[in-house]
Amino acid sequence: MALIEVQHLKKYFDVPNGTLHAVDDVSFKIEKGTTMGVVGESGCGKSTLGTTIIHLQESTGGKILFDGQDVTHLDKKQLYDYRENVQIIFQDPYSSLNPRYNIAKTIMEPLQISKRFKSKEEVRAEADRIMDLVGIEKRLRGAYPHELDGGRRQRVGIGRALALNPKFIVCDEPVSALDVSIQAQVLNLLMDLQDKQGLTYMFVTHDLSVVRHISDNICVMYLGQLVETCPSKKLFAKPLHPYTKALLSAIPSTDVDHKMQRVQLKGELTSPINPKPGCRFAARCLYATEACRQPQQLREIEKDHFVQCCRIEELN
Repeated sequence: MALIEVQHLKKYFDVPNGTLHAVDDVSFKIEKGTTMGVVGESGCGKSTLGTTIIHLQESTGGKILFDGQDVTHLDKKQLYDYRENVQIIFQDPYSSLNPRYNIAKTIMEPLQISKRFKSKEEVRAEADRIMDLVGIEKRLRGAYPHELDGGRRQRVGIGRALALNPKFIVCDEPVSALDVSIQAQVLNLLMDLQDKQGLTYMFVTHDLSVVRHISDNICVMYLGQLVETCPSKKLFAKPLHPYTKALLSAIPSTDVDHKMQRVQLKGELTSPINPKPGCRFAARCLYATEACRQPQQLREIEKDHFVQCCRIEELN
């Protein structure tokens, strides 16, 4: 059963030149206990999609369903309850932590606000359990964020997100600011926590090699729209959309005998402000024709493999 489902979700921003379509008619489901990877270039709307789902920003249109319940519009009490079930891990662990709070206080704050615990001792015990769970050493629990390296700071961010036992977590590029060796440790921690606690993730990243490691399904976004979505293994084995193929060709490879031919994109980005109907990738696509100027639909080309391209059958 799907824990998160979005139906024709939209998030627009009014800007001096018109309306910016940051998220435009996006639909997908995330099954319980799985990870949905969302990939694309910077500015494609993937982070906005995550923050809109958890109500850090309010949607412009469409529906958000959580565990079968419509949570698109919530009053103050409903939003308070919803926030206990959904959390976010931010990209920059330093800017997302309060510099005046030591690590223990950072983890304890949401526990105290929730009023689930009867005494300070219970709050302290639960905070210790969470810090043990995410691998924060006891000697560091009185330290402040500026005294920790990036990997440990991100563990604090993960611990804070886990404090109220949420069901769903948006991971907004949680390893992009970390060294490669630390990235692997944090990814493994997230996967272990998912196994232990049955968590459901939406993992936002621009790094396809990272999303391949952690995701069950992948959505590829381009200028606010989904252009391809399918199981992770299928995407890497048989990408269909020209944009997805270009992204995959850019992944560095150590296999000198089977180098993937690099697909170079040319042309200018279409503006996401007051976009015209039709494929937004057409200006950079090698295969674009007049038909691509017409509105495009995300269609099921193969089982569980959806692509937004009117020429997809010709190209594959």
